[in-house]
Amino acid sequence: MAKISPVVKQATPVVVERAEGNWILGTDGIRYLDFTSGIGVTSTGHCHPRVVKAAQAQVGNVIHAQATTVMHKPLLELTEKLGKHLPAGIDSVFYTNSGAEAVEASLRLARMATKRPNIVTFQGGFHGRTFGAASITTAGTKFRTGFSPLVGGVVVAPFPYAYRYDMTEREVVDFALRELDYLFNTVTAPEEVAAFIIEPVQGDGGYIPVPTEFMKGLEERAREHGILLIVDEIQAGVGRTGKFWSHEHSGVSPDIIITAKGIASGFPISAIAASAELMGKALPGSQGGTYGGNAVAAAAGVETLNVIADEGLVENAAVRGAQLQAGLRELQVKYPVIGDVRGIGLMQAIEFSDARGEALASTAAAVQQAAVDERLLLLTCGPLSNVVRIVPALTVSAEEIDLAIEALDRTLNAVVGAQERELDAVLGA
Repeated sequence: MAKISPVVKQATPVVVERAEGNWILGTDGIRYLDFTSGIGVTSTGHCHPRVVKAAQAQVGNVIHAQATTVMHKPLLELTEKLGKHLPAGIDSVFYTNSGAEAVEASLRLARMATKRPNIVTFQGGFHGRTFGAASITTAGTKFRTGFSPLVGGVVVAPFPYAYRYDMTEREVVDFALRELDYLFNTVTAPEEVAAFIIEPVQGDGGYIPVPTEFMKGLEERAREHGILLIVDEIQAGVGRTGKFWSHEHSGVSPDIIITAKGIASGFPISAIAASAELMGKALPGSQGGTYGGNAVAAAAGVETLNVIADEGLVENAAVRGAQLQAGLRELQVKYPVIGDVRGIGLMQAIEFSDARGEALASTAAAVQQAAVDERLLLLTCGPLSNVVRIVPALTVSAEEIDLAIEALDRTLNAVVGAQERELDAVLGA
């Protein structure tokens, strides 16, 4: 009998019977508050009735109209609606299936357009598991180990991670920009760099917002040296941070935007967007794919954008995110093992560390697992696996935030209490 690959690790033991909004009903008959949203994918919540209706209607019309063979109306409509959220001058979109594929397309475009070989990525970034995407991913060695050699021409620069470096934001920005300039003198000349690629809020790397001054410094260097600025909005985009795009918080103007995850409420579709001039520098035939821009996924994307606008979900993400972070900070005061609370909008995280600042991966894992017993689904992340991320759908209510904080409080009390008892037993022995 065939089974799921043993390499695919499931974060919880839950098997889903059905789901709605921020809730999952397991086959065990238990309702779980889902604060993972499929890693930020179910932006309008599970099975939003309007998205379901749009997808059902499209299935009855056409399921697959291969976009390089014939065009279909949902993709044209999605492009029109997405275009209203794109920065001035970014007016050309290419669709594919996954975030990793969109990352690959952006790297290909950057090298073709600039005729330069190198890509500068930032430590702790996650961009995918395919060869090119894995080659620029440093959110953990598990994403890039065991299948070398990776793609060449990749240069890794320090990321302004204030908590890790034990610096103020100003200090860490100065440090990271200074090291980037040093990299231009030691590893790659700027005239050989095709693009910078960065997540304005790191995802799997630990839910770390990039300081505004660093983003501005990066943009300044891009313009000075003719380097393209690629922003990876796969996890942080489409309203999650309280603005439609997370890079809007810093006011920079990217050359290429990558989007996926929350754009279609769970249907697989992704895209890169750039100016028509830049996109036109790609070689003919370099963009395509059998399933890219699938009609059903595009129809779900259209209705997702409609729901986000009609229900004020970007604004809700900002308000509920502030509520969530306030609750997490109260827990930080109560539980010293929470070394850092950070995030923006509905992209929040707690990092576990001891009094010396050393990572407590075992505590993060214990909290994530114990939360299941409190009917709360969470995920871990971070290169040291000591971060728990909290990622509800954009539809989350104030009451659901309160329920999650209460459940997390009970979870932390149980985990920390058990660890203290274990320590007392060791010391007593």
